[in-house]
Amino acid sequence: MSAPLRVRLTDLEDLTLLELRSATTVPQRTRDRAHIIRLNAQGWNVPAIAKIFECHEHTVRATLRRWENKGLGGLWETSGRGAKCKWLEADLAYLEARVRTPYL
Repeated sequence: MSAPLRVRLTDLEDLTLLELRSATTVPQRTRDRAHIIRLNAQGWNVPAIAKIFECHEHTVRATLRRWENKGLGGLWETSGRGAKCKWLEADLAYLEARVRTPYL
């Protein structure tokens, strides 16, 4: 069995995560990740945090490892996630032209 993950935060890191947690302009997932890190630093274990956030323990561990490896930048989603646009600009121009042309 591996050792439990435990994050240690400086006062500045803790304050930054606290502010991030309450910021309304930050995505909810990022805010939750900040909260997960703070709870772990306060002594909460991975299973208890997973229960609070109703997620898998693996998700909590991944968040803690992202913090250890990437710091604050690891809390945000990486670019390139999600489905890519399949329409080309020429396709949209064609459709706009067809919509504006009266039906004969």
